[in-house]
Amino acid sequence: QVKLVESVGGSVQAGGSLRLSCAASGFTASNNCIGWFRQAPGKEREGVAAINIAGISAVYADSVKGRFTISQDNAKKTVYLQMNSLKPEDTAVYYCAAFSILGYSDYVSLNDYEYNYWGPGTQVTVSS
Repeated sequence: QVKLVESVGGSVQAGGSLRLSCAASGFTASNNCIGWFRQAPGKEREGVAAINIAGISAVYADSVKGRFTISQDNAKKTVYLQMNSLKPEDTAVYYCAAFSILGYSDYVSLNDYEYNYWGPGTQVTVSS
């Protein structure tokens, strides 16, 4: 059974940094796509960044390009989201999600409907 567990988020002032981690377990496929999504109150869920574990390709939402970096530590089966230059509009519940890919591929996606495994979420609050 696939399990995703996000680290505790936090509260920072605008311009600050936070790093989220997602510990993944239970995958049977060798290739997986792991993404970070967020949802602010009253807003739709938004894909933030995703990484393809086998192909080591990544994609970012325009709203976070140049500020957020997604990375992986295969030995620890953990994906990280480094968030720099945080803005109040980054305030949201952040979710780690994943889906498995058949065969070798560098496919990566920010479409939430493609993800079938989700973590419980963690709150990130950025104050002005």
